[in-house]
Amino acid sequence: MTRGGFTALDEDLKMLKSIERPAVIRAISEAREHGDLSENVEYHAAREKQSFIEGRIKELEALVSLAEVIDPSKLSGAVKFGATVTIVDEDSDEEKTYQIVGEAEADIERGLLNIRSPLARALIGKDEGDSVEVKTPGGQKSYEILNIRYI
Repeated sequence: MTRGGFTALDEDLKMLKSIERPAVIRAISEAREHGDLSENVEYHAAREKQSFIEGRIKELEALVSLAEVIDPSKLSGAVKFGATVTIVDEDSDEEKTYQIVGEAEADIERGLLNIRSPLARALIGKDEGDSVEVKTPGGQKSYEILNIRYI
């Protein structure tokens, strides 16, 4: 994953451990004070939230511990992990720019393209000026690679 993706996951993990976990423990404690737990909605909601937080902490700890951080600025050449690629839809002439990143940091709305996505797989190994064909839910799409940067 990229340094930015690793930092974001690590910050999420720290926030969950230092803020969210203690807050839900307090909420459970306060709900217990209300008496009968079998019909205590606040208690059950807090326990459910605690379960979600603990699961997310385990997930993030695994991702962070297994992460291999790659610095894209030290790369060059054809499209590979970490590349920022500007492409143009050959049918609509619409330009888009994506950075190819790991699954855990992907966010298409922010231009972070999952390396396992059909578009990223089609782009890998290609150079500027190359055309790629991608099978999408909306049908076959053709893109031309306008620019490849490693930042």
